[in-house]
Amino acid sequence: MARGRFITLEGLDGAGKSTHLAFIRDWLAERRIETVFTREPGGTPLGEKLRELLLDVDTEATLDTETLLMFAGRMEHIARVIEPALAAGRWLVSDRFTDATFAYQGGGRGVAAERIRVLEDWVQQGLQPDLTLLLDVPLSVSQARMAASRTLDRFEQEAADFHERVRAAYLARAAAEPARFAVIDASRDIASIQRDIATHLAALKERA
Repeated sequence: MARGRFITLEGLDGAGKSTHLAFIRDWLAERRIETVFTREPGGTPLGEKLRELLLDVDTEATLDTETLLMFAGRMEHIARVIEPALAAGRWLVSDRFTDATFAYQGGGRGVAAERIRVLEDWVQQGLQPDLTLLLDVPLSVSQARMAASRTLDRFEQEAADFHERVRAAYLARAAAEPARFAVIDASRDIASIQRDIATHLAALKERA
């Protein structure tokens, strides 16, 4: 059985991932591609408990503790959800994966990329997404959307310079791995964004 395809969505909070995940779900379903949808932090019972803790505005943790908790949840996620789905030939779509750790804990918090890579190598054993859709928006767009839609979590409440560093880290990773990343201008109208997403999904399907 052919191994499934692994897709991740990344970007600042407010970039529109939830909206476009629904489009991806429909696109894949129309083509009868069996797909598992999941998220990080989260994706497993343990991961969801860690998510609640990590996003709680009252949680206090050192930078290293926060990073280790992200990878603890990721190891469980890979073992119980991601690898079984891919091995069974299913596609898997995750709302965030390790690029988010490099962006938020690395770019935003200032944890050294070399330390994150050590954890990445240990936990993932070479596992990487086949396609990462980076929904990129200016910070002003991100903040306006968040303010209009929800109560902000622990990361969303960070100052503007934190989010600027997160965005810069995402774009730097995309520039370093252009074969994996598709950077999509998510400040445009929804139809234009989804046409771009469909183009990248179709290209991945052709390679499957």
